[in-house]
Amino acid sequence: MPEDDVVKRARQDEREGKAPSTQAGEFVHEEIEHVKEGKHGARSAKQAIAIGLSKARRAGVKLPPPKSGGEEVRKRAERDAEKGKHSAAPSRTRSRAATKALKREGARAASHQALSRQATESAKRRTVEERSAAAKKAVRTKRAAGSKASG
Repeated sequence: MPEDDVVKRARQDEREGKAPSTQAGEFVHEEIEHVKEGKHGARSAKQAIAIGLSKARRAGVKLPPPKSGGEEVRKRAERDAEKGKHSAAPSRTRSRAATKALKREGARAASHQALSRQATESAKRRTVEERSAAAKKAVRTKRAAGSKASG
């Protein structure tokens, strides 16, 4: 279960009209922190991100399933989104089993190097136009106090 303050921050982002991916970022950040703290591990930064996105969907963030990644991934994401609509407490047995499996993994997935590699690889998959549009949107939507460029 995500911590209360994480859900609160995501709801705040929703009220401010921020994108679902921004709202989900709170959950991803929490998951990376859990791996760093040694609460549990992950095989890769990508897995830690996927866990965070799954938690976001289950918490009711309107995050669409990925376009790519295979049928199994899409089905699981859709199932998570469905759980977010009618929230019920997760099965204790399954929850414990998942945590136990993650505890066997290492914490290197949240290292500075691993996160940097993941960000670089992810950015490489985007076109120049997409990156430029994202930067322009960031300037437009960032609060005046948050950026000297927009103020």
